[in-house]
Amino acid sequence: MKASLGEILIPNAEIQRRVKELAEAISRDYYEKDPIFIGVLKGAFIFMADLLRSIPFSVYIDFMAVSSYGDSTETSGIVKIDKDLDMDIRNRHVLIVEDIIDSGLTLHYLLRILYSRGPASLEVCTLLNKPTRRKVNIPIKYLGFDIPPEFVVGYGLDFAGKYRNLPDIYILKIEETQVGSVI
Repeated sequence: MKASLGEILIPNAEIQRRVKELAEAISRDYYEKDPIFIGVLKGAFIFMADLLRSIPFSVYIDFMAVSSYGDSTETSGIVKIDKDLDMDIRNRHVLIVEDIIDSGLTLHYLLRILYSRGPASLEVCTLLNKPTRRKVNIPIKYLGFDIPPEFVVGYGLDFAGKYRNLPDIYILKIEETQVGSVI
């Protein structure tokens, strides 16, 4: 499989405008609640950093790393926790910060695990949402952008470990290669 950058789907200026709007809404809802923001690694780290810099009060930060894609553009449906939380979330107000929700299977699994740990509240903030690809219902309280069912990279999102550092969000062009074909 060969991949290359396609068109810019969301330019960085538009991302930054929307991140500030999300931070304002989150700030109103979480002010004086002593929240824990949980970033889902690796994809959410850039979005979460920009979001947190726009929150005008102190918050707790923790991370989880989960995997379900590997080097593919399709989720395997099998979720593996690669890094669990360091903090206890019992009776705490928790906001999961996610880069993208596609099928919803990974986040659905993560929500079930976190609900079982007894938080006072548990909400989701995602930068990107692919509603046409959803396989399970996910309650999203803070949403950046609905996007078409394209594979996207940039602003923290990757393909096989590449493209995370790009400031804009691009559509990734995938070319299937045939092994053993004669030119």
